[in-house]
Amino acid sequence: METIILFLVSLFFTIIIGLPIGFCLGISGLILMVSTGNLNSMIVARRIISGIDSFILMAIPFFMLSGEIMNRAGIVKDLIKVTDALVGRLKGGLGYVNILASMLFAGVTSSAVADTSALGILEIPMMTEAGYKKDYACALTSASSVMGPIIPPSIPMIIYGMIAGVSIAKLFLAGIIPGLLIAVSLSVLNFYYAKKYNFPKGKQIPIRDIIKLFINALSILILPLIILGGILSGKFTPIEAASVAVVYAFIIALALYKMKIIDFYWAFVQATKNTSIVMLICGSASIVT
Repeated sequence: METIILFLVSLFFTIIIGLPIGFCLGISGLILMVSTGNLNSMIVARRIISGIDSFILMAIPFFMLSGEIMNRAGIVKDLIKVTDALVGRLKGGLGYVNILASMLFAGVTSSAVADTSALGILEIPMMTEAGYKKDYACALTSASSVMGPIIPPSIPMIIYGMIAGVSIAKLFLAGIIPGLLIAVSLSVLNFYYAKKYNFPKGKQIPIRDIIKLFINALSILILPLIILGGILSGKFTPIEAASVAVVYAFIIALALYKMKIIDFYWAFVQATKNTSIVMLICGSASIVT
């Protein structure tokens, strides 16, 4: 019991003082090892390596990279335009745009951080300029980004499936309904606040323009279908699906959006950073176990 209390105290203390989660888990694990007299640098190194030495985890950097490529190519702008055309005309329309865009983009990035950074930089200024409160725009963007790790493909589901030995395809399938329920719940709240604070309506866009915007965004809309369809039908493994997502994103960004080589370079850099964060958490968690 004392060991559990020591672990929880050290973990929450390091979180409260603002250390990254990977370091919090690692420090808590080292404190546990010292308290039990089992501190051994070789064990620490071995556990960190074994925590990330899994073939299935190779899917993580590929999904990260596909999301970064699409973000830097400017595909996100087309996604926001088509969602604005569909639901922007409603009262509080930009709130619905925020939610719907996050739901669709979650099927590409599988990361809440990527969702917030890619969409938030566009959505929050749009909402504040239209008359929405800035704190509401930030809160809605943060809340809708939670769909990132739930709607498949999901990085946390890949990690959980690897650790628990559960079918990742079944986890992906199980994440669809909860993700949709989050979107519906946020939409109900946005409807309530739109009435309460009299949020504005967006412009009504002609059907012809909606079809044109939908065709422009079709390249990103079909990617989640390719990934999920391949995994659930047994054509792809999660790693193969992630690889297909990268190749698809590369072709679309290069052929349709004329993405520059330097942008590909920075997409690789950012994907490497994000992957390193996830791997550090996995390795540090292995010390605790």
